[in-house]
Amino acid sequence: MRKLYITLGLILFVLVACSPSLPTATTPENQAFPKEQAAGELQVYYFDVGQGDSTLIRTPKGQHVLIDGGDNHKGDDMVDYLKQLGVKSLDAVIATHPDADHIGGLDTVIDAIPVKSVYAPRVSHTTNTYKDFLMAVKNKNLKIKSAKAGIELPLDGVTAKFITPIGEYGKDLNAWSAVLKVTYKDTSFLFMGDAEHKSETDMLKSPEELGADVLKVGHHGSETSSSPQFLKAVNPKYAVISVGKDNKYGHPKGIVTNRLKKADVKVYQTDQRGTITAMSDGKRIIFKTAR
Repeated sequence: MRKLYITLGLILFVLVACSPSLPTATTPENQAFPKEQAAGELQVYYFDVGQGDSTLIRTPKGQHVLIDGGDNHKGDDMVDYLKQLGVKSLDAVIATHPDADHIGGLDTVIDAIPVKSVYAPRVSHTTNTYKDFLMAVKNKNLKIKSAKAGIELPLDGVTAKFITPIGEYGKDLNAWSAVLKVTYKDTSFLFMGDAEHKSETDMLKSPEELGADVLKVGHHGSETSSSPQFLKAVNPKYAVISVGKDNKYGHPKGIVTNRLKKADVKVYQTDQRGTITAMSDGKRIIFKTAR
């Protein structure tokens, strides 16, 4: 009898080893890309693009807004991410400012996925990366709409309004960053680009516009952003920092993370958690992370 069990065991082992591979279980990374969207749910995907920035907003009505697209090496990844999420078109693409780590992948996205509107602040740059972005927009017969304070995106059931740039900032590209506030019922999100103290000071002239539940921390957590006064005005419950692991800039800076900690803000970093997804039903916000 013992020999019979051993023989059956060997046969079973061979059959399993030779059979086609079974589908693998959902990985933690895939779990940060929930394709299904509950009725009445707003989803915000803070993509892990290393030392760069890219965020997708999916509204309850199925509209899509892409803010930035990572650096020049992330374009194909961005297209893959969007296709994983079933994005067939983008209602708006926002280039917050001309820095390569924000707009580098946008030309590839615009080439691959239909786009209805493109927004950017009225500041130019001479880099090939910026020229590639402009050429991609031109090739799709699109015109860049001005991203400036007071402009609203035409979205259904969600308010998405630019609160900067407010003034003129010369060649200071970070100060030109288009900051967008998205409000869905009782919840709100603030997307800062690389906005620094100069533009924060301008925003603080209208502090009533700044309050938000989730703060996309400016300039990857640099000490040149997220002043104490600004954080007090925003008063976020959560903060997301898009940053590359062991980056050469030392982002996020300890002075910024300490300010957030002192204010009892729950912080999520893409270098630690991978892609971060926030989901709002209009009353509460829950997060899902890749790791």
